Amino acid sequence: MGLLKGISVTLYTQSETSTDDFNRPIYTETPVVVENVLVGRPSEDEVLDTLNLTGRKVEYILGIPKGDTHDWEDKTVEFWGQRFRTIGMPVTGIQDYIPLDWGQNVRVERYE
Repeated sequence: MGLLKGISVTLYTQSETSTDDFNRPIYTETPVVVENVLVGRPSEDEVLDTLNLTGRKVEYILGIPKGDTHDWEDKTVEFWGQRFRTIGMPVTGIQDYIPLDWGQNVRVERYE
C-alpha cells in the first residue's frame, strides 16, 4: 500500500540484568526502533471507556505492522519527541484477513 505510511517509533524493551539485595529483579531498558508504525487518534468513546475502566487516558492508538514480534504490553514508547506508555495488551486481528500493513492496535497514554 503506497498511500498510508507510518513513522519510526522507539520501543523500550526490558531485560533482566541482575537482582537487588532483596532478590528482586533489576531491569535495563534497551531502545529498539520499529519502522512503519501508524499513529491515530482514538474516538471519544474509546477515551472515556478506557478512562472509566482503567483510570488512564488514551492519547493515541498505534497501528503495529504485521509480522512484528516485539512485546508491546506495558512498555514505554517514544515518538514526536515525547514519551508514552502502552495501556494493556495489543488488540490483534487475523493477519491474513486485514487488508493493510498493520495487524495490531496498541493504546498509549502520555508518560512523563
